[in-house]
Formats: sequence, structure tokens, C-alpha cells
Amino acid sequence: MNMEVQEAVKRSILVEKHAMNFYRYGAQHFKDIDAKRTFELLAREEREHAGHFHRIYMGSDIPSLDDFLDDQSDYDTSWLATAKTLSGDKLSEQKAMEIAMEKEKNLEESLRAMAEKLNDPEVRAVYELNVRETHNHYLMIESEYARLMRMVHESDMDIYVRE
Repeated sequence: MNMEVQEAVKRSILVEKHAMNFYRYGAQHFKDIDAKRTFELLAREEREHAGHFHRIYMGSDIPSLDDFLDDQSDYDTSWLATAKTLSGDKLSEQKAMEIAMEKEKNLEESLRAMAEKLNDPEVRAVYELNVRETHNHYLMIESEYARLMRMVHESDMDIYVRE
């Protein structure tokens, strides 16, 4: 695997870490129990995604994924910094969901673009898996956002259309 691909894999691990930290932060600050549970689940899944990338990473600078993910020296970066910039120290469930949907959508596009460039089937498979899982995150967040905003849930759509 060439160095350019390895660097992309390392960046992907870092992005997953930033997403995980964002979801943990949100879950710690939410009052709504369902939003809290959603973000706790998303944080766990982002950790799993980092593991997918770590398995194909050939670099020696991340010998322990757990140590790397638990290191909080770069905690206030990327996703979390965006949230704090937009909302100060009070991150509402609504604002967090809006940020998360935008970040997940952008991440999905980035992962898809990377997957299309890859020739190595094993590495490509990891990116394609993460594309699907990132898309599922977007859908989960979108559904939770609709609930928070008291929007019509997609499962109720037919009822409202027929009435």
C-alpha cells in the first residue's frame, strides 16, 4: 500500500476520533434522554469505525488504537471546535444534530470519493463499509432531529398524506 493511501487511512482514523469526541461531548451535555442515547451510540460506532481503519493502517505511530482514541490532547478540534464556535459552551440538541448531519453528509461524500480512487480491494472494502455506516448515521441523526423538532416522522408520513 503506498504512502498516500496510508496517510489517507491515518486521516480517516483521526476523523473518526473527532466524530467520537463530538458525540461524547454532546451526550454529556444533552438533557433529552433519547438524544443522549443516540449520541452515545454514535460515539461507540465511531470508535468501531476507527478500528476498521486501524486494521488496515501499516504505520507504526499508532501502535495502540485504544490509547490513541483515549488521548484527549487534541480533544478540542475539528467537529467539536465547530460545535463550540457555533454555540459557545451551550450545545443544544438541535444545534448538535444540525452540525452532525452536515458533518456526516460531508464525511460520506469524502469516504465515497476515496473509495472510488482505491485499487486495493481490502482497503476499498473498508472505505465502502464506512460509507454505508456513515450514511446510516446521517439517517439516524435525521430521524432523531425530526423527533426533537416534533416533525412528522417518516414512518407516519403515509397517515398524514391519506388524511
